[in-house]
Amino acid sequence: MPRYFVSHLTEYAYDGTVALARHTLHLTPRELPWQRVVSHRLTIEPNDALRLRRRDAFGNPLTTLVINRPHRKLVVHAESWLDVRARPEVDVDASPRWEAAREALVFRAANPPSAEALEASQFLFESQHVRIKRELSAWGARFFTPGLPVLAGALALTRHIHSAFEYDPEATEVTTPALEVLEKRRGVCQDFAHLMLSALRSLGLAARYVSGYLLTTPPPGKPRLIGADASHAWVAVWCPQHGWVEFDPTNGILAAEGHVVLGWGRDFADVTPLRGVTHGSDSPVPEIEVTVVPESEYAVLFEGPQRG
Repeated sequence: MPRYFVSHLTEYAYDGTVALARHTLHLTPRELPWQRVVSHRLTIEPNDALRLRRRDAFGNPLTTLVINRPHRKLVVHAESWLDVRARPEVDVDASPRWEAAREALVFRAANPPSAEALEASQFLFESQHVRIKRELSAWGARFFTPGLPVLAGALALTRHIHSAFEYDPEATEVTTPALEVLEKRRGVCQDFAHLMLSALRSLGLAARYVSGYLLTTPPPGKPRLIGADASHAWVAVWCPQHGWVEFDPTNGILAAEGHVVLGWGRDFADVTPLRGVTHGSDSPVPEIEVTVVPESEYAVLFEGPQRG
C-alpha cells in the first residue's frame, strides 16, 4: 500500500490588525476502507488559537479556530501521512441501468427507498454551487442514453469533460455558475466537478463533491517541487449495486490510489479547506502551498540541501 505525505500550507497577511477571527478547517483527511490516516498535525499561528474538533453533517473531520486577540497574520499548516490503496475494482458496464438508479432514489409511501438510497438522496438537490436546469439535463442526457448502465454513463461524461474542456485557472472564479462553465468550456477542477454534479442531479442521479489531493508526476527531467501541487476536486456517483463510485472529470478517470480524500459534501462550500470571518481587517487572497509526495521521496525533498 503506497504511503504519502501531504503538506497544505495557508497564509493570510492582513493589511491591518484583526481583532477577532473565527475559521472552519476541512484539512484533516477521512478514514476510509482504502485510506488510513497514519498521522495528522495541524500547526496554527497565532499558536494560542482556540481549537474545537468535531464532525460536520457529512461525517468529515472539522476544526473550528477562534482567535480572540489582535493579530496581523494567520498561518495554518496541515501535515498528514496516509496509506492509500486502489479503490475496489468496478465494472462500469455491469452496473444497473441509469433509469433504475434514478428510480431507486424516488420516495413512495408504499415502497420507501433503502437506507442507503435515503442517505444518498440528500445529494439529489440544488446547492450553493450546483444547479438543476433543463439545459444541463439536456446536455447530460447525451451521455445517458436509454438503458445505459449508470456508471458507464458517468464515465462517458467524465471523459467528455476531460477531452472537451480546457484547464484554465484564469477563466473562472469560485462563484462562476455551471452554465457559464459549460458555455466557456474551460475552468479548473472545482468547476468541472460542479458542472458534472449539475448534469447528474438534473437527471435525477445522486452525486456528491469530493475534496482532496492528487499525487502528480513532475514533467520529464524535472524535480518534484515543494508547494507546486494544489487541492483537487472530483465527483462520486451513487449506484444501487456498488454504492459510491468516484470519477475525476479533470483527468477523465476513475479515482485511484493517487487520490487522497479530505471529505465530501454537496459542493465546494460544504468542504472548503479554510474559510472564516474576521473583525478589524478585510481578508486578502491567501498564499497556499500544497505538496503531495510518496514516502520514498520525502527525505530528499524535505530534508535535503534545498531545505537549508
